Amino acid sequence: MSTNRQINGNWGEKYVRSQVDCPKCKSQNRSFRALRVNFAGADLICDFCGYLAQVKLHTKEDVAKCPKSLPGAGWDDQKERMDAGIFTPIFIVVANSKKSKKAIYFLPADLQTEEMFVPGKPLPKRPTYRMTTIKFGLATCFPIKIR
Repeated sequence: MSTNRQINGNWGEKYVRSQVDCPKCKSQNRSFRALRVNFAGADLICDFCGYLAQVKLHTKEDVAKCPKSLPGAGWDDQKERMDAGIFTPIFIVVANSKKSKKAIYFLPADLQTEEMFVPGKPLPKRPTYRMTTIKFGLATCFPIKIR
């Protein structure tokens, strides 16, 4: 059984796949495909050029601004990638509670910095596992034109 967070996350991924062309190859054939559930570090892949991207969904009534921060991936996975110099582009879907208003913002990998990714507190049910908080206020998110 999926949680509300998973259901909303899946909706955000489907919305990006239906509205966004691949930033790398510019394929207009709706080339993004979902990666398997719990694939570490990415949610979508372009089936033409292999471009990887993450999708984050944020619910708020004012969709005109990118959020200042969002929960990210597991800290250990994120830290390992940052240490290797790997950052994954992020699509941020902002939608109101009824999903009648929505916007997509984009943060390319080359504008991300280690300072944007902050380790969180250990999870109550998994004390050895910490999530990451992504602080978008430290970088520029670009609005994506929705079809």
